[in-house]
Amino acid sequence: MKKLIVLLFSAIVIFAGASAFAKDAKIQSVKMLPVFSADTQSPDRLWVGTFQLVWNDFMDNILKGPVVFKNEKSKLAEELNKQAFKKEMLSENSYYTAYGRTSLALKARIEKAIWEKFEEKSELLDRINWNDPNNAYLMYAMLKKDFKFLARYDILKEESFNNSKTKVKYFGIDKQSRQAMFDSVDVLFYNSPFDYAVALKSDNDEVILYRTNTKKTFDKVYQALNKKAQKYRGEKKFSAGDRLMVPFMTFKNYTNYDELCNKEILNNTTDERLYIAQAMQTADFNMNNTGVKLKSEAVMNIMTMSMPMTVEKRGRNLFFNKTFYLFMKEKDKSMPYFALRVNNMDLYKYQGEVK
Repeated sequence: MKKLIVLLFSAIVIFAGASAFAKDAKIQSVKMLPVFSADTQSPDRLWVGTFQLVWNDFMDNILKGPVVFKNEKSKLAEELNKQAFKKEMLSENSYYTAYGRTSLALKARIEKAIWEKFEEKSELLDRINWNDPNNAYLMYAMLKKDFKFLARYDILKEESFNNSKTKVKYFGIDKQSRQAMFDSVDVLFYNSPFDYAVALKSDNDEVILYRTNTKKTFDKVYQALNKKAQKYRGEKKFSAGDRLMVPFMTFKNYTNYDELCNKEILNNTTDERLYIAQAMQTADFNMNNTGVKLKSEAVMNIMTMSMPMTVEKRGRNLFFNKTFYLFMKEKDKSMPYFALRVNNMDLYKYQGEVK
């Protein structure tokens, strides 16, 4: 009898542990999206323009036209073919791209260039088998942003996020903050305590924060944000009585877009039968009270099919302590280069200040 009780207790513990693991598994990562318009059910998601840049180079310089898969219609490829994001939406000093025949000489050229321009090393190039006889073309892009806000915001007390029990570190402006900080924030609109957006300013870039629970795609959210900002007739200057609270954030992400890989590409410009072997992207993000660091890489490795494939007035509380969207763009550009939906702060544990 005692043995039976022990076995039953052990089974309950194992089941409870497995249930907890399954629950935690659902919140393990931020989902990286290949296009600004991509739809997903993931509550935490991000997009950065580097993968679109490598896709553009493949279209414009290798295929001389859109990417179309043989015997298969791909909605994702169709969206990427629209080239909604281009190099012109970035300042030249913030990105680097390269493409060509896959070779160790190309690898060396890319490594030399990103070190000279950004003092960075690639996290993706060593994932390529450069000696594979089926190698054809390689497209590469790196985006790097490292900027300071116009003000060094105050560090605020730790609070919860989305009513979580875990306390989160915040920065911003409160009643004790210096008025000199006010000019570093634009209130884009404040329609209610549940619907507002601000822009944190730097010399060249803006961090746009939009408080909303919507689950729409990044492009629709950004369109709605801009419409509300244009219609807003209230006070857009941050003023006495207003308060700002923004979480410190860090995350690092890698993905390979498997749904684009191992499919023959209809190719009318060369005699080669091509397919995408790897479609990789990274994002490394850090935001604190002084500024933002962002680094993103993207690589597309194209191979031939000659061998089988491997598969005071009342103050406004501008608190971003519940689900929100974050966009980053250059001041004189209309299209953001980075987008993020933040729902679970456990995925963005802060790892240290920007140096």
